[in-house]
Amino acid sequence: MPHSPTIARRLLHAVTLLGLAGCTAPSMLLSAIGAATDTSASWSIVKHVHDKLVEGGPVPCFRLNSVERALAAHCAPYVPGTIQRDDIATSRLPLCPLAVAAREPRTWPVLAELIDKGAMPEACASAPLVELAQARVCPDFGQASTASRDSLLWLAQADARSVHHDVVRMLSCPQARAVGFDRVLERWIAEGAMPVGRVGFSPLSALHPDLLGSPLAAQLEVQGHRAIAGLDPYDGVLRPGFEEAFRSGHFAALDWWLARAPELADRVPPPQGNQLPWVPLALALNPQALDQPAQQQAMVEYLLAHGANPTRRLPHRPDMTVLRLARQMGSPMLPLLERAADRPRVAARGVPGAP
Repeated sequence: MPHSPTIARRLLHAVTLLGLAGCTAPSMLLSAIGAATDTSASWSIVKHVHDKLVEGGPVPCFRLNSVERALAAHCAPYVPGTIQRDDIATSRLPLCPLAVAAREPRTWPVLAELIDKGAMPEACASAPLVELAQARVCPDFGQASTASRDSLLWLAQADARSVHHDVVRMLSCPQARAVGFDRVLERWIAEGAMPVGRVGFSPLSALHPDLLGSPLAAQLEVQGHRAIAGLDPYDGVLRPGFEEAFRSGHFAALDWWLARAPELADRVPPPQGNQLPWVPLALALNPQALDQPAQQQAMVEYLLAHGANPTRRLPHRPDMTVLRLARQMGSPMLPLLERAADRPRVAARGVPGAP
């Protein structure tokens, strides 16, 4: 059908009004064009105009398959039962559908249908629960539906790759424990899923600091796991156990670590092989290194009380000590460090024969 200038102007007017209204869904566009032209515009014209309107933005929803639409934030909310089984294997998502659905609480409701229609974690490059743990350290599992929680638990059991440092941290965090997800860890321990020296991480280092000193941690120690192994390089991106306790200001967990490896108060081996050791006292001079900067003085006092040496040289700058660094920074912690550095000399002067 030829398009007269009048129809073209009406079409442009309708599209402009629709754009101003902030709505570019194809069905709305079709209605607007029909109203403006009093004709039946072809679907190809509608798609072309719509694509131009959203050019450079998300892929239009009508061009997505059922799996992609269910997981796309810019499309209509997911409706259970709308996923086509064949679309699971042909989606153009950056990750496998299970991983995309697991990463965001918003898309957890999609998990159950994906699993029911044959989606398998083995098709994913990495475990979906690892993707979740690395995207959200401690999600609010309490807000999830029963079906969504069941789906997440199924992933923990069906995918052996879920036995991972970052997943252990997530499943032992407060919001996971609130819904009983830490029972997965108990099951893994009972099933021997974390044998000593045969997983790529230390389960004790992976635990949330709250659980150090718990029966769960004690059971791992009975099986032969040791705190010192938590200082080795590991497979994961979340902070290793001692660093997590330090940065989060979890003093009970720090007590647990220092009871087993007191040298950590003064020097910590690097978490990965291509890094240098680090000095907790030096790091504490930067309050932003702590999750709660207001804990700076408490942390410095704690470290000094547990053997941290203000004259310790920094691994990356052998000419610099913690005390000298504090002076250079003008740190408010300097008086604490100076008093601690003076104590051995004061004590020595009281000993007969001391200089």
